[in-house]
Amino acid sequence: MYRIIGGDGKEYGPVSADQVRQWIKEGRASGQTRIRPDGTEQWQTVSAFAEFADALAAGAPPPPALNAVNAEQLATDILARGYQIEIGSCISRGWELTKAHFWLVVGVCLVTGLIQGAIAAIPILGAVAGPLLGGVINGGVYYLFLKLKRGQPATFGDAFAGFSLAFVPLMLAGLVSSLLTGVGLLLCILPGIYLAVAWVFTLPLVIDKKLDFWAAMELSRKVITRNWWQMFGLLIVCFLVMLLGVLALVVGVFVAMPVVVGALAHVYDDIFAEPDAAAPSLQTPTTT
Repeated sequence: MYRIIGGDGKEYGPVSADQVRQWIKEGRASGQTRIRPDGTEQWQTVSAFAEFADALAAGAPPPPALNAVNAEQLATDILARGYQIEIGSCISRGWELTKAHFWLVVGVCLVTGLIQGAIAAIPILGAVAGPLLGGVINGGVYYLFLKLKRGQPATFGDAFAGFSLAFVPLMLAGLVSSLLTGVGLLLCILPGIYLAVAWVFTLPLVIDKKLDFWAAMELSRKVITRNWWQMFGLLIVCFLVMLLGVLALVVGVFVAMPVVVGALAHVYDDIFAEPDAAAPSLQTPTTT
């Protein structure tokens, strides 16, 4: 028997191993879900237990594709049920995800960071290709981190899935959001800051929910505006984490980066996962 921490931060159980496997199959628990055998005090991740390896390898079914119409309904549903962003928990879960897949996520952030840096360093190429490819590359990185967060098998190549799965929507999402945010910053600064925060989940919505770029931008904006200040606070903390990475002989940024992306991937899944597929939104009452 096991006790497990749900997506709401509450403890559930005791439940059987078969029940945990069922939640993994449904996408309501992942490799990063915290769990402990009943009667013990040490919390671990589900991926630490060999008895759940087969269930994790099978993975949860991919989320259904959305269109502009049911994206509006998803926004309505999310705002109706509400959500909160716990900054400390987000960073902590980002760190746990980084530790669990250290060399993979550090390697991905190193390579993608160097690629984007090399593009930006060439004046003409950077001015053109940077805005066009940035969304595609970063969308692929989100795709990898979401698979890891959900306990699904993932490889280094998944970080470049944006080029095959959603090249044009990710390119447009990155380009349009960057241009409009830049215009907002030039005109009055505050509108640009608002849009930069409100559109933070545009790229994962494109590659995860299969939305077109504008529907993803609108869905992110409508949902994040409800708790804009909480998201702004999280992004400030993420910036400070990155700054600490830079101060740690610069190379520390390639450890700080996966912590930040992992934190944002957790927040994204907490907010936008469907209620019946949330990871995990457990209905079993806590027993004592």
